[in-house]
Amino acid sequence: MEILVVGTGAREHAIVRALSLDPAVTALHAAPGNPGIGALAQLHPVDALDGAAVAALATELGADLVVVGPEAPLVAGVADAVRAAGIPVFGPSGAAAMLEGSKAFAKDVMAAAGVPTAAARVATTVDEVAAALDEFGAPHVVKDDGLAAGKGVVVTSDRDAALAHAAECLAKPGGRVVVEEYLDGPEVSLFVLSDGVDVVPLVPAQDFKRVGDGDAGPNTGGMGAYSPLPWAPAGLVDEVVETVAKPTIAEMTRRGTPFAGVLYCGLALTSRGVRVVEFNARFGDPETQVVLARLRTPLAGVLLASATGSLGETEPLTWDDGAAVTVVVASHGYPVQARSGDPITGIADAEQLPHVHVLHAGTALDADGHLVSAGGRVLSVVGTGATLTAAREAAYAGVEAIDLPGSHHRSDIALAAAQGA
Repeated sequence: MEILVVGTGAREHAIVRALSLDPAVTALHAAPGNPGIGALAQLHPVDALDGAAVAALATELGADLVVVGPEAPLVAGVADAVRAAGIPVFGPSGAAAMLEGSKAFAKDVMAAAGVPTAAARVATTVDEVAAALDEFGAPHVVKDDGLAAGKGVVVTSDRDAALAHAAECLAKPGGRVVVEEYLDGPEVSLFVLSDGVDVVPLVPAQDFKRVGDGDAGPNTGGMGAYSPLPWAPAGLVDEVVETVAKPTIAEMTRRGTPFAGVLYCGLALTSRGVRVVEFNARFGDPETQVVLARLRTPLAGVLLASATGSLGETEPLTWDDGAAVTVVVASHGYPVQARSGDPITGIADAEQLPHVHVLHAGTALDADGHLVSAGGRVLSVVGTGATLTAAREAAYAGVEAIDLPGSHHRSDIALAAAQGA
C-alpha cells in the first residue's frame, strides 16, 4: 500500500511513524512534511491547503490512500478534492469537518443528536457576550467560533479578560463566539474512527493545554499528553461511544454530510456526568503521539477501512498494556511570540535511549542543512514503559538529551496520574 500523508506537525510524524511500522505499507509520502518525517517518507513541496495540488500529487504517485492530518486542510475541503479524483482518503469532507470548523455548528448537531454538552450561547456582538457571561457566571468560557489552532478558547474568572477575548474574535470578518457554562472535572480526549456508519474507539488520553507546570499561564496547542488514564471510570469508552459518537455520526449522516475519519471527542468528566467540551475533525496533537505509541494493530488497514466504508469488517484493535507519555519541547517565547532559527542538537542521543522516540513539529533545515526550530511547539519526545512512571522517566530522559537554546517544557506531564493522585 502506497500512502500520502498531508501535514507538517508532530501528529503527522506520529502517523507516518506508525504507518512505517506496518508491513502492508510499501511506500510513504508526505506533503509537505518536515525534516523528521523526511527520514521515513518522501517529501513533496505541495501546499497542504491546495486540494487540487494534493489530489494531483496523489494521482501522480498512484497513492492507495491519502491521510489528511490537520484541521485547516479538512475544513478547506482537501479531502473532497482527493475523493473526487477517485482516491480513498482518511478525513472528513469539508462539510462534515464543520464539526470542528464552527463551534456553533457543533453545538447545533449535539442538540439535535441529544449529546450531553455544556449549555451555550452564540454571540455576534459584545453586548450579547456580556449578557451570556452574566447568565452563566464565572469562571467564564469564551470560544472563537472558527479555527484558531488550539488557542481560540479563554477560560477565566476575569470578566474584562473574557470580554476582551470575545471582542478580538468578533473583530474578524464574520466573527462569532460561543459562550458556555463552565464544566468542572478532569478532561479526557477520546478519538473515535468512523466510516460514516460504524465507529471504532481508540484508547483515551489526557493532554496538558496550559504552558506552565501546575496548569499555569496561557493556553497552548498542547504541552504534553499521556495514556492510559488509570483514574478514568471503567465504562468510559463504551459510554462515550453510545451517548456521544454514535448519535453524532448518525446525525451527520441524517443531514447528508456523513462523517468519515476521526472524531476527536474532547470530554469533561463533570460532577453531573460526561459532557462534550468540543469536537475536532482530526487526530489531536499531542494526544496522537501517545495513542499511536500504544497501538499494536497495524494502522494502514484501519485507516483504509474508514476511508472505504468497511470499518465494520475490521478486527478489534489491540493495544500495548503499558503506558506512553509525550513531552513537548517548545521554542523561546512560545506561546506569545515563538522564536525560530535556533539550532537543535541531541535528537540522535535521545533516540539511543531505551523506549524513547522523538517526533518533529516546528523544525526545518537551514541553508547549511542543520536542524533548526521553525515554530512554537518544536518537538514531541515520547517515552513508553510498563507503567506511567517508567514512561515518564523515559520521556524526560529524552528531553534532557536534547539541546534547543531558550526552549522550555513542562516537568509535570502525567505526574499526578503516575502518583495515583
